[in-house]
Amino acid sequence: MIRSSHKTCLLIAGLMLAVLLPGCRRTPDEAQVREAIAAVASAAEAGAASGVVAPISDDFDGNAGEFDRRALANTVRLLALRGEHIGVSLGPVSIEHRGERMMVRFAVTLSSSRHLLPDRAGVYRVESAWRREGGHWRCYSASWK
Repeated sequence: MIRSSHKTCLLIAGLMLAVLLPGCRRTPDEAQVREAIAAVASAAEAGAASGVVAPISDDFDGNAGEFDRRALANTVRLLALRGEHIGVSLGPVSIEHRGERMMVRFAVTLSSSRHLLPDRAGVYRVESAWRREGGHWRCYSASWK
């Protein structure tokens, strides 16, 4: 009986470790940034302003002062209010580490369902800068052409 109870304890401990250890792993930094970019694309397609700006820092600078965090959120809200669906297709994402920060480059194709804002549809080359704030990576600067 002692052996059986010892085996049971070991089995339970092993199962607990198997369940708990995967939760202890931290997602690599590059994967976190890639996931954040994909989440922004999904939120933009859904017209969810809060999702678009979730990984954006409070001091965000977009296109050399054209957009701050609030202006970006308001643009998404305006498109949603107009009933415009924005399609987002991401190209390959390249990441370059620069000390404690990352430079991220990718192409994105934006399409519009109602063509209310045709000047914003098209293919853009995006360069963005990311830094860790708390436990999350945040985009603090971006430019697009």
